[in-house]
Amino acid sequence: MTSKQFALLSALKLTLAVTVSLFVTGAGGVASAGDIEAGKAKSVTCVACHGADGKGLTPEWPNLAGQVKGYIASQLKMFKNGKRNNAIMLGQVAALTDADMENLDAYYASLPPIAGAVSENNASDAKKGAKLYRGGVQDTQIPACMACHGPAGTGLMPKYPRLAGQKAKYIEAQLLAFKNGSRANSVMQPIAFKMSAEQIRQVSLFVSGLK
Repeated sequence: MTSKQFALLSALKLTLAVTVSLFVTGAGGVASAGDIEAGKAKSVTCVACHGADGKGLTPEWPNLAGQVKGYIASQLKMFKNGKRNNAIMLGQVAALTDADMENLDAYYASLPPIAGAVSENNASDAKKGAKLYRGGVQDTQIPACMACHGPAGTGLMPKYPRLAGQKAKYIEAQLLAFKNGSRANSVMQPIAFKMSAEQIRQVSLFVSGLK
């Protein structure tokens, strides 16, 4: 099997898995429209970390602007019910209602996505990451990332987030968390487990440069 055939087969398998997951679980149902203005008002407490424009203020804090509808609400709910652990976020979500979360989701989804960029120093590693993202790795059975996150990294509403333009350090940290099991996700854990730390770094750099 050629690498191109492997990439296509991986994409088909993941697409089927995604379809089954959406059918069985309902993926939380159709993403709520939410109230953009109410979400903007509620976001005043988010600005300290995620910026007024939804751009994280440090390399470790994620960009929220332009995220696919439904994803932010689902993650906020996971922080609140303990399925996703973060001491800062636990305090932030404690007083949020489901409506608040949906409104925040709608607001951040309405913002223009953050344009990505990769420094010249990291261009070579990002290029290696592009091969993994688009074609996977046949030898270790790592599927192509674009099967779920799209060729341009724009994600798939509502379960599979936008990666394009996200902070490389944040993406790397999340993949490492999936790899060591400290962040639970039935799709991402087995994929990240097969990836080396260097592959994780490379693909993180690549997606951070997508626009």
